[in-house]
Amino acid sequence: MRILFYDTKNYDKASFDKEQEHYPDIEIDYLKTDLVPRTASLAEGFDAVCAFVSSDIGKETLTILQKRNVRLILLRCAGFNNVDLDTAKALGIRVMRVPGYSPEAVAEHAMALALACNRRLYKAYNKVRENDFSLSGLMGFNFHDKTAGIIGTGKIGAAMCRICRGFGMKVIAYDVYENPALKELVEYVPLEKLLAQSDLISLHCPLMDSTYHMINIDTIRQMKDGVILVNTSRGALVKTEDLIEGIRLHKFAGVGLDVYEEETNNVFEDRSDEILEHSTTARLLSFPNVMITSHQGFFTQEALRAIAQTTLQNAMDAWQGKATENDV
Repeated sequence: MRILFYDTKNYDKASFDKEQEHYPDIEIDYLKTDLVPRTASLAEGFDAVCAFVSSDIGKETLTILQKRNVRLILLRCAGFNNVDLDTAKALGIRVMRVPGYSPEAVAEHAMALALACNRRLYKAYNKVRENDFSLSGLMGFNFHDKTAGIIGTGKIGAAMCRICRGFGMKVIAYDVYENPALKELVEYVPLEKLLAQSDLISLHCPLMDSTYHMINIDTIRQMKDGVILVNTSRGALVKTEDLIEGIRLHKFAGVGLDVYEEETNNVFEDRSDEILEHSTTARLLSFPNVMITSHQGFFTQEALRAIAQTTLQNAMDAWQGKATENDV
């Protein structure tokens, strides 16, 4: 089985090469370029392509892949909103994903962002590097006895619930589908109540029509003053222009983001000063209470190993005609 691997980073190749030793029937060719309509034709002669959540797998891309006899798309991620599933089904292209590679990795990063925002760690680090050991501007608040509001309680959200409970926080949650494993840990409440009562709000839900821009100026105004907002899920859960307005209104003690809307537009591939200056992400970086990281929540040794293992097993299951829970 031949797989064309798009948008390859050094760590991708290292983790997949190591796991490929256990799959001698699989051959992988690596490309640095991402999967978009103009690069889809490169899959000529391959049985499958491996793509990421940032890839453009819409109707045009799928049509080109189908004409090149590609019948399998392996997503090395959990998200799949970038795939036109109706077109894929109509063209007979199977789509598989990695739904739960390391929920603790992302949840731990979410808490790291929350702590960094609360205790102003980025500011403290820079002050000390300049030989300034004063405490001015560094005051935070105890998480203990405060309320954490978790939006989305799948595997990652559930891990975040457990972490917050470990900090001695009251945990409330909102989800369309309640997680029975959290029955003794959290109280499920309507979204409006969660927004109004939470001192920390962490987003852990997929991007769908119903969740697109769920954090907007209306929902921001329902939040407590001095709340900390963390998003490690999908950038478009938050309407960035409204978030900027909320920050200017002094609604937030801190905002921690590992994802942002412009990721899907590849705005930072063009490093021109003009583009960076006018991007909403760059505008967010201008605020002293905003902490942004480079979509690294998943980036642990354990997670990369699990992604490679599951993706390659998905390929073999598809090759052998097996149905699995990883089919999208």
